[in-house]
Amino acid sequence: MNVLYAIGFAVACLIALLMTPLVKKFAFWVGAVDAPNHRKVHSRIMPRLGGLAIFVGFVGAYFVISPAIDSLNGDVALGLLIGGAIIVLLGALDDKFDLSPKVKLLGQILAACVVVYSGVVIDLVNVPFGDTTVSLTWLAIPLTIFWIVGVTNAINLIDGLDGLSAGVSGIATTTILILALMMGNVTVVLLSMILLGSIVGFLFYNFHPAKIFMGDSGSLFLGFSLATLSILGFKQATVLSLLVPIMILGVPLSDTFFAILRRWVNNLPISKPDKSHLHHCLLQLGFSHRVTVLIIYGVASIFGGAAVLLSYMSEQQAIWGMVLLIVVLIAVLVLGAEAIGIISQTKKPVLRFLQKIRGLSGDRSRMIK
Repeated sequence: MNVLYAIGFAVACLIALLMTPLVKKFAFWVGAVDAPNHRKVHSRIMPRLGGLAIFVGFVGAYFVISPAIDSLNGDVALGLLIGGAIIVLLGALDDKFDLSPKVKLLGQILAACVVVYSGVVIDLVNVPFGDTTVSLTWLAIPLTIFWIVGVTNAINLIDGLDGLSAGVSGIATTTILILALMMGNVTVVLLSMILLGSIVGFLFYNFHPAKIFMGDSGSLFLGFSLATLSILGFKQATVLSLLVPIMILGVPLSDTFFAILRRWVNNLPISKPDKSHLHHCLLQLGFSHRVTVLIIYGVASIFGGAAVLLSYMSEQQAIWGMVLLIVVLIAVLVLGAEAIGIISQTKKPVLRFLQKIRGLSGDRSRMIK
C-alpha cells in the first residue's frame, strides 16, 4: 500500500509538472490573466488557470492508482472528483470573466451538495465528559455545506502571494495525511497523497518568483478538497477532535475571521476586497515577499503540529490540552493581529489595555522606590 501511495504522489506531481507550462500558454491564449492594480503585489501581467494543472494531476493520478486499491470508498472519491470538476470550472470561468459573488456562491453550494450526496456528511458527535452521542439529524447537511463553502473561500482569500495558497494547502494536506495514516483511513490517505503531489508539482512554477498563478480555479479547488478530506477524516468524532480540522486550517480560517471582523469594524461590506490580510501586513512591516510566505508556512506548520499533538492525547489529556491550546491560540492571535494591524491600524484595545496596566505597575514601582 505504501508503494502505491508513493506512486500516486509521483504520478500526480509529474502530471502537474508537465501540465503547468501548457496551462500557462492556454491562459494567455484565452486571456485568463491577472493584471496588476493597487491591491495586487505583482507588477506585471500574470497568467491564471494554474488550478487546471493541479486538478488534472489529481484526477490523472487517481485513475492510475485507484484500480489497484480494493478498500477505497469509490462513491466518496467520485463525489470529490465531480464536485471538484464543478469548482474548477467555476473558478476557471471566474479567472476569465470575473463572475459575481452570488454566482460563485451558488456554484460552490452545488459542488458541496454533490459531495454530500456521495456520503460526506458531519453526522454524529460524541460529547466529552460522558458517553452521550448526539445525532445532528437535519443540521448535518446544512452544517456540512457551510463548512465546505467556508473553507473553500478561506483558501481563496489567502491566495495573495506567490506560492502562499499552494504552500499552506500543502501543509494542511500533509497534516490530514499524517492523521489519516494514524487512523488507517485508506481513502483519505490516497486522496491526500495525490492532492499533495499535484500541489508540489504546481508549486515548482508558483513559488516566488511565480511563472503562473493558480487563480480561483486552483484556490477554490484546494479549499474544496481540504474541506472534504477533513470531513472524511473526522465525520464521526468527539467535540474535541472536531477542533483538529479547524487547527489544520488555522491560517486561512483565522485570516478569514479577521477579514470579516476588520470589515465590520470599518463599516465595509464583508465581500469588499482590501489590502490588510496577514500577508499584506507582514509585507508592510518590511519583510520580503519570500520571507513573508515562509513565515506563514511556519505558522501553518505550528497549527498542523498542534492538530497532530492533540490527536495523540488520551481523552482526558485532550480535554485539558484543548483548553490550554484554545487560550494560548486566542491570546497569540489577538495580540498578533493587533500588533501587525490586521484588524485596524488605529483600533487596538487589547494592546492599549496592556500598556495601561504596564504603566500603572511602573508608577507603583517608582512610588515604592
